[in-house]
Amino acid sequence: MAVKERTITLTDRAPIRIIEDDWPVLASAKWWEGEHEFQSERTALLRVRRSGDGRHIVYGVTDWVGNSGRRAGVLLDAFGSSMLCATIREVAQAIGYPDLANECIANLPPERL
Repeated sequence: MAVKERTITLTDRAPIRIIEDDWPVLASAKWWEGEHEFQSERTALLRVRRSGDGRHIVYGVTDWVGNSGRRAGVLLDAFGSSMLCATIREVAQAIGYPDLANECIANLPPERL
């Protein structure tokens, strides 16, 4: 079985390459223009991944047909998890889709109290 890797663009830092199975998606939010995503010429994606050691990657990507779009991302250490919601908002703002932040935060796993 082939290992699937992904390169993620970070803001003010070199890109990172991860093994997807080691960094599962914790939450995400998507936007597309039009009725169906596969027909859309404009899309936006916000995603949160978490490693087994508690680190998080929050990243976002926009794509327009004929344009390179925007990319932003932040790697949080395990101690930065308290800043997760603020970081989601920061990345959503950086890619130009601040409304995606609320949807992504709502898709995070619930906290057990």
